[in-house]
Amino acid sequence: MSDTNTNTDTNTSEDDTDGSLNASDVGSSADAPPIAEKPYKIIFEANKCFGAGRCAEVADNWEMDITSGLANPKSFFIGEDELDENIRAAEVCPAKKDAGVIHVVDRRTDEEVAPDPNGDGSLSVDW
Repeated sequence: MSDTNTNTDTNTSEDDTDGSLNASDVGSSADAPPIAEKPYKIIFEANKCFGAGRCAEVADNWEMDITSGLANPKSFFIGEDELDENIRAAEVCPAKKDAGVIHVVDRRTDEEVAPDPNGDGSLSVDW
């Protein structure tokens, strides 16, 4: 796996008074490809994955780790050509009572594209 998403520092700005977490606050942007090249980012709540494998069934970007029994994305940054299959992976994830643990975020707008249960683009992680 060439991309990493290990930095979960939550940077807060003066404008962020409601305590919500922005997608841009998650992960490291130092190793991120240019937004024009890979405009979407995967945020994966690996600690809540229980290894159903549905994501790996529908998306080439997802694979099951034989050792851990859990899913892993091959890349945390994806292009337009990979968007639909990763949205599908987020939608079919049964973890968190079908709310899913795969989040697809548009890096240009910092909004969650999938699963977006709130319908407002806010990041729906449980951290």
